[in-house]
Amino acid sequence: MSSGRPTLADVIDLLERAYPPRLAESWDRVGLVAGDPAAVIGTVVVAVDATDAVVDHALGAGADLLLVHHPPLLKAVHSVAADTPKGRMLHRLIEGGCALYSAHTNADAARPGVNDALAETLGLTPGPPLSPTGDGTVDRWVVTVPHDDVEDLLHAVFAAGAGRMSGYTECSFSVPGTGRFRPGDGTDPALGTVGEPESVSETRVEFVAPPELRSAVRRAVTAAHPYEVPAMDVLVNHAGPGPGPEDTGLGRICELEHPMTLAEFTELVGSRLPETLWGVRAAGDPQAEIRRVALCGGSGDSLLGAARAAGADVYLTGDLRHHVVDEHLRGGGPMLVDAAHWALEFPWCAQAAALLEEQAGVTATVCALRTDPWTAASGGGVRGR
Repeated sequence: MSSGRPTLADVIDLLERAYPPRLAESWDRVGLVAGDPAAVIGTVVVAVDATDAVVDHALGAGADLLLVHHPPLLKAVHSVAADTPKGRMLHRLIEGGCALYSAHTNADAARPGVNDALAETLGLTPGPPLSPTGDGTVDRWVVTVPHDDVEDLLHAVFAAGAGRMSGYTECSFSVPGTGRFRPGDGTDPALGTVGEPESVSETRVEFVAPPELRSAVRRAVTAAHPYEVPAMDVLVNHAGPGPGPEDTGLGRICELEHPMTLAEFTELVGSRLPETLWGVRAAGDPQAEIRRVALCGGSGDSLLGAARAAGADVYLTGDLRHHVVDEHLRGGGPMLVDAAHWALEFPWCAQAAALLEEQAGVTATVCALRTDPWTAASGGGVRGR
């Protein structure tokens, strides 16, 4: 850090531990869009979208970094010339010394993430993911290490992403034992003498990690272990269907503390989310009782089947279409509540800003500008701005 303040690289490291890029969907494009990793960061603005108005706000606030949810370069582009909409935005940010970073479906899937923030805004306790990350398979690592080096080893593997289970972090199991070996010719043992048998008081350490982190965890073990050739085993555990050890994934399943009707739940959603011209609408019997809620911020029609399989009484998401809703309801439900894409994801901004202030020591504010694109409505009793 410079002058006690973090660099952009420091902030990115924090963001990618909170919202790991490996959780992003394969089609997504998350991460740093523009900016120098060596630049010092003092002020961050958080928003759902990087629009011209949001860029105006960020530059006016003297931001060194604009953190957004939606990647501005999600689809392929062949030019960022200043006379194109995206190019104009990027040129203005770069000229203003403001970096741009996006956390999208990785922030949706993370715990806590976009969907946890949405649930909490509605007064709900975020439950398990509607669509868990991976297939439930998890690596169980077994590493033997001298007693005095256990903490260094665990610190390294936890930093690599290991040891996370169902909302808990830094999970491990240790048992003492004795390691025996005889260093051969050409070796350079950290303990013992070439040609002489050696016994060492060691600890057997076990922890879990997602399979996609296998290379990163192996590098962490090798770097932190004092031996030339660390003894390690990787056992593949098939946990079966359901959430993996990190309890990450898209959407959430929540239980209401007290049952309410569809009409009452729709009113709750409308009163807790930021106001938009689109408002909030529901499909189903307004007087039907609701106990279990499935939700997914943004566009969630791909998880309609998952909401049904979860036994939800209602599914809250955005960008639902006429024929999709009609066929879904005729197929057995659950009932649906449709809110504006931007409004469903906006609560995450405060979560991300708090993370940056508390753990990076920067000034982080939320851009309250409504970037929902709809600006006028008629005939539905929808309130204006």
